[in-house]
Amino acid sequence: MIVIVDYNMGNVASVANMLSRIGAADVLVSRDPADVARASKIILPGVGAFDRGMAHLEAYGLLDVLNERVLERRTPVLGICLGMQLLTDSSEEGERAGLGWIPGGAVRFSFEAGSEMKVPHMGWNYVDVRNRNPLFNEEERSRFYFVHSYYVAPSDPDHVVATANYGIEFACAVGHGNVWGVQFHPEKSHRFGMMLLQNFVEA
Repeated sequence: MIVIVDYNMGNVASVANMLSRIGAADVLVSRDPADVARASKIILPGVGAFDRGMAHLEAYGLLDVLNERVLERRTPVLGICLGMQLLTDSSEEGERAGLGWIPGGAVRFSFEAGSEMKVPHMGWNYVDVRNRNPLFNEEERSRFYFVHSYYVAPSDPDHVVATANYGIEFACAVGHGNVWGVQFHPEKSHRFGMMLLQNFVEA
């Protein structure tokens, strides 16, 4: 069973709809720790503030079961947008500790005054695969939709799966063992998003 964690931070319906479009079976949107405890795969989506996201996971009693499934049971997990940032240790946006599954933190885009680069970064970008990973089909350069002001800076460059460029080159996909994260929105990225979610389902 694939569980999409609904911790009241948005975009769960869009992710569920995209999984339905690719024919994924046995998908459940839930914030019940008992459902997460039975998951064979976990998707942690999210839109919004880092501290609020972590506070909601705590309030719904999800932190212990997520750590047990991901760290002890090695259940595959995919973090999307805010969900990817929560995989890390911390964020410049807030003060709470993150899940700590990917060493590093989320940092804010910072450009010089007068720069044409606007924050948030919003729109379509090509991504370049840096380390082989089952999420991406390397024979075709993929293009995904982004909306974000912060990006993940992993402590270990080996955890960078793919990068994109928006004024700077930044990690847009990370991976470490059974833990994967993408900064872009596969649920809004048409055929490339369908491909990535299909790859996650089949991984």
